[in-house]
Amino acid sequence: MYSIVNTDDGSHSLYAEHLKEQYHSKNGAINESNHVFIQAGLHFAIKHFANIHILEIGLGTGLNTILSLKENKSLNKNIQYNALEPFPIQKEIAQQLNYVSLLGSEFESAFEKIHSDEWGKEIELAPDFNFKKLLQKLEDWENDKKYNLIYFDAFSPATQPELWTKSVFEKIAGLLMDNGCLVTYCAKGEVKRLLKSAGLVVESLPGPIGKREMVRAIKQL
Repeated sequence: MYSIVNTDDGSHSLYAEHLKEQYHSKNGAINESNHVFIQAGLHFAIKHFANIHILEIGLGTGLNTILSLKENKSLNKNIQYNALEPFPIQKEIAQQLNYVSLLGSEFESAFEKIHSDEWGKEIELAPDFNFKKLLQKLEDWENDKKYNLIYFDAFSPATQPELWTKSVFEKIAGLLMDNGCLVTYCAKGEVKRLLKSAGLVVESLPGPIGKREMVRAIKQL
């Protein structure tokens, strides 16, 4: 069902054979995640908030989580990280990914916990970084917590059209704190229009290697 793919920066991605789609850019999985979610997302959030509450739509390989943990070693913020993933990969697949060898053995335990610990249970990946994964679809999930940063890392609109809709983005707008933002690799015109129609202020930013643009959508006061 899944096969390991080598990307241009040396980091692994997965190809989902049943979906005929790759989890990350062929130009570099780590490069893409760092550019879209860490630099454009996490670094934006720390300018506006003392503590960071992250919601990830699509835990996938756990790359965004482990990169956020790594980045926080220098940021020194208190991070609460929730991730929704209705179709998790098997931990045996996750163990074959080379992120720990590239990012440092100090992250081995945390990466293993991301994929092997109990769903719905909050765990500590570091003293200032708590993590909880939820076996849930965003469309079905009911929650009253607010977030200041949302990593929208769903599969493409062609593969998961049910997640790229006005109703979903309206739900996300309701989950965001004022000045909070959503970041995503997708910069299609229709996606920008739907985000705007949900009441968010859309910024088109330079994309990672191989992509002209990415999107940051902000819930303004």
